[in-house]
Amino acid sequence: MRILAVNAGSSSVKLSVIGDGDVTEAAITLGPPGDAATDHDVTAFIDSCGPCDAAGHRIVHGGPDFHSAVVIDGPVRRRLEGLADLAPLHVPAALRIVDMVRVRIDVPQVACFDTAFHRSLPDAATTYAIPPRWRSLGVRRYGFHGLSCAWSLRRAAGLLGRRAEDLRLVVAHLGSGASVTAIRSGHSMDTSMGFTPLEGLVMALRSGSVDPGALLWLQLNRGVPAQDMSDALEHSSGLYALAGTGDMREILLRAHAGNDAAALARDVYVHRLRATVAAVAASLDRVDALVFTGGVGENAADIRDRACRGLGVIGVQAPARPASDSVDSVISAEASPVAVLLVHAREDLEVVKEVRSLLHPPDLRS
Repeated sequence: MRILAVNAGSSSVKLSVIGDGDVTEAAITLGPPGDAATDHDVTAFIDSCGPCDAAGHRIVHGGPDFHSAVVIDGPVRRRLEGLADLAPLHVPAALRIVDMVRVRIDVPQVACFDTAFHRSLPDAATTYAIPPRWRSLGVRRYGFHGLSCAWSLRRAAGLLGRRAEDLRLVVAHLGSGASVTAIRSGHSMDTSMGFTPLEGLVMALRSGSVDPGALLWLQLNRGVPAQDMSDALEHSSGLYALAGTGDMREILLRAHAGNDAAALARDVYVHRLRATVAAVAASLDRVDALVFTGGVGENAADIRDRACRGLGVIGVQAPARPASDSVDSVISAEASPVAVLLVHAREDLEVVKEVRSLLHPPDLRS
């Protein structure tokens, strides 16, 4: 099958055409979804890439009902619209591109969910200590970046020469959005994002976890409207709020030049990252490898080094710098108790894998 893979993230749209043998025949990374120039370039890419047999879409939030890939028909699309408020930076943009693709090519379109990988989370990891009525409404931890975690697991197994089901991993997906996930025997055991992709680590524009008491105080005692709070936490918090930019490359340059705000942003980011890696590692009986992936994880050696230097408590040592950040590799010393890996995020290949499995399932007959 020749498949169009679509990844509408919070800050970019990535399109690729994957052929037989997982060969990438064409690929492009565009600007933020919803931008007029992005829309034009999406349609131009689809028109230029030639015939495809199916299109697979990364959908960030599957809610309580979607636990595996599904063909997007009318009823499914309406159910996905109902999840838009759970991931407002992602789901509406993804559905918009679903509609754009449908207009250009008449092929099956498949939704592949980031939350599906985390369906194995134990109840202790998914349950918030909140009133039963709220829990009955579906308020629980779902977890995200599941497609990236699945790919990182596959690549880690290949790089370490071990079976995926034998590995205990901590995967740090550090991009515009960021999360940390503990994986045991191929299953998610704990993760930092929760009911929405807002919980957990400091991110480019998102705050990550904030004491809910502080948010209630701002609402009840300082009159901050709920919509203003939502906009601020989603769009103008995180690194941007601390340093005036969400671009980690710029922050590291400014910090190196002595800018105090940039240095603070870097240090807050690393502090939360270290603490979260150690926290999710507690759900494993051992840690075989720490995987860095995502734009920051792949390209910011300084962040990787600073994070690892604070993780000796779980056996992680500061990695030797790789010769090139462009190659998936083991970047820790050979004698390191815990391997440190650099893996480039390829959610598109996980999307393609799920599309093929759904539309042409393997024949399991003996």
